[in-house]
This record gives sequence, structure tokens and C-alpha cells, in this order.
Amino acid sequence: MKSIYLIIVMIFYSLIYITGTTYAQEDLAQKTQNPISDLISLPFQNNTNFGIGPYNRTQNVLNIQPVVPFSISKDWNLITRTIAPLISQPDISSESGSTFGLGDINSSLFLSPKDAGKIIWGIGPILSFPTATDDVLGTGKFGLGPSLVVLTISGPWVAGVLANNIWSVAGKDDRADVNQMLIQYFINYNLSQGWYLVTAPIITANWESESGNQWTVPLGAGIGKIFKIGSQPLNASVHAYSNVVKSDFGADWTLRLQLQFLFPN
Repeated sequence: MKSIYLIIVMIFYSLIYITGTTYAQEDLAQKTQNPISDLISLPFQNNTNFGIGPYNRTQNVLNIQPVVPFSISKDWNLITRTIAPLISQPDISSESGSTFGLGDINSSLFLSPKDAGKIIWGIGPILSFPTATDDVLGTGKFGLGPSLVVLTISGPWVAGVLANNIWSVAGKDDRADVNQMLIQYFINYNLSQGWYLVTAPIITANWESESGNQWTVPLGAGIGKIFKIGSQPLNASVHAYSNVVKSDFGADWTLRLQLQFLFPN
């Protein structure tokens, strides 16, 4: 797994420092920062979580996150956002040993007006499927809940919030119930030549955990760039987040690397 991580890092830094032709159109930059834009994209988001458990283990989660919008009428879009995680989960009770495989797949459906004005919004369900290849990588439950995105774009700024809550509705009786919330606020400031500054921490709450172990609250920021390789536009970014609130066995901090393939109309 370490070799895979090193390859990802090398590819990322090779791409982000490319000095060739950039794809710095403002509308494309802002569309990549709008979770419910009418832009087809394929992000690969790698999150490496450091300092887990008493042995300071490292977890790696590669999220494959295709985003596909559909025009369902002259006034409305339906945006599908799916997350398929590939997880390397360490055994936090020992200094060695880990499990690698597919985690639970989540899919969100957002109904969003095509002409929303200054406040852009989308609302719909989020569904969770027990696709994990090992018990330690997933919940063993089907989940369902509401999901909401609200944002605004003003000049070089893009700011908003995405939130959802998932409750288990079916699945293995011997597995714990699921009641989990996710809130991700995002603030982007677009610079020249495709560069941008960003903060987009993912705040989570596990309501089934005991008091004091429910919340994970990270703080941090990152930098990114939109560019082209040949005719293919891409978006690459690197982030670092420190967990100022975490559970007893939560990570101390996270390094996030993302490479997003863009398919504008």
C-alpha cells in the first residue's frame, strides 16, 4: 500500500507543477467548485489519515467520485454524485496488520433548478449500500437520508455547504445501527492562471457513539490548479487538515490529494 501511495503522490506533484498550457477559464474553475453544476467529472480523492489509535497507525481512503448531471426538464437538473471508497484499514489494536478492499458505496441525487439566481441549491436523497468486501470496511447496512447543497458565487469567491444524514433502514441484524451526519463547508478563492485557494473540511458526527466520541471536526486548507494535458482539462489540489475534535481512536490529521477529470460540454 505504501508503494501505491508514493505513486499517487508522485503523479500528483508532477501534474500540479506542469507549466504547459493551462485551462484557466473562470466558468470552468467555478463549475468544479460547485457540487451541483452541470459539469460531468471524475474525481479521484485520496485521503491519508495519520495518527490513528495508540500505535499511531495510518489509514488510506481513495474515493472514486463520478459526478453526472442530467437535464430532466427546461427548468431542472438532476445531479448524481457517487462515492466508491477503496480503503486500507489498519488494525488499530496492534503495530502491524491491515485490511484492504472496497467500502460502502454512497450515492446522492440532487434536484437543482437550472436558473437558481444568486443562491444555488440542490436537494434530494442519499443512499448507502453495504458493498464492503470486509466487515471492518463497512456497516453491513443499507442507509437512507436527506442531502442538501447550498452555495453562492461572487466574483472570485465560491462558498457553500453540503450536508447529509444517513440512517440504516435494512441489513445484517448483528451489525450496529447507523445514524451518521456529514457537513462539508467549502470556500474557494480563484486566482489567475487556474490557481485557487480552498478550505473544504469534512465534519462528521456518529450519533450512535457514546458522548465525547461522536464528532470529528477538522480545520485546514489547500491549494489547487486547473490545467490541461493535451485536450483533457483537469483539476488537481492538495489539502491538509488537523482534527481539532476527534474520537478516542480518530486520526490526528489528514493529507488530501485530489485529481479530477473534467468533461465540459
